[in-house]
Amino acid sequence: MKSMAIRKELCKYADKIVKNRLVVGPGGNISARFEGKMYLSPSGFALDEIEPEQWVEVDIKTGEVTDNGLRPSSEVLMHLYAYQANDEIQAIVHTHPPNCIAFTLLDEDLPIMFPDQAALVGRTARIPYVMPTDEKLANALLPKVNEASSILLMNHGLVTTGRNLREAYYRTEVVEESAKIYIIASSIKEPKILTEEEFQEIANLESEKYRIKLLQEQE
Repeated sequence: MKSMAIRKELCKYADKIVKNRLVVGPGGNISARFEGKMYLSPSGFALDEIEPEQWVEVDIKTGEVTDNGLRPSSEVLMHLYAYQANDEIQAIVHTHPPNCIAFTLLDEDLPIMFPDQAALVGRTARIPYVMPTDEKLANALLPKVNEASSILLMNHGLVTTGRNLREAYYRTEVVEESAKIYIIASSIKEPKILTEEEFQEIANLESEKYRIKLLQEQE
């Protein structure tokens, strides 16, 4: 895959994010890794406004911007530190989904409630509120990227990671749907969540086959 191909794929998922109202205005940022570089959304752009050549190329080892002169997202360190810490991460999606943000205000862990959530996402981590764009956010996120593929940022939003952009994006959708389901169910009575045994049955026996099947179907 040449760098232009990954740039076009970033545009594809940026459009999906905006169309599905996972961000509003110029909020959120996404990136993908390719040949020692990360390609990150530029600062000040709504995600669906970014042209393929405008994704900012950043050297993962040094953190230097190596191409078009546009400023990378102000949360560049959050992406950079995650790629440096975990070689398996190939894509990062940071969004501001409304149900996820609403859920973070409850200051609770998001429980696992249904099979898609167990298979595609697993446990969702969370970090306390810290100032967006600050290095404190990158440092707070850093230990979590080796623990979970989805991380709720209290009073802020959601970060998901994946082995490709498709996987990271789908995880965003599933976590947002999970937060919505929890909020709806909680308005009626205490939600019934999957037991640890039920979760492990899905996570250990079905998740990889399920993920691979889903990803292949979407090619």
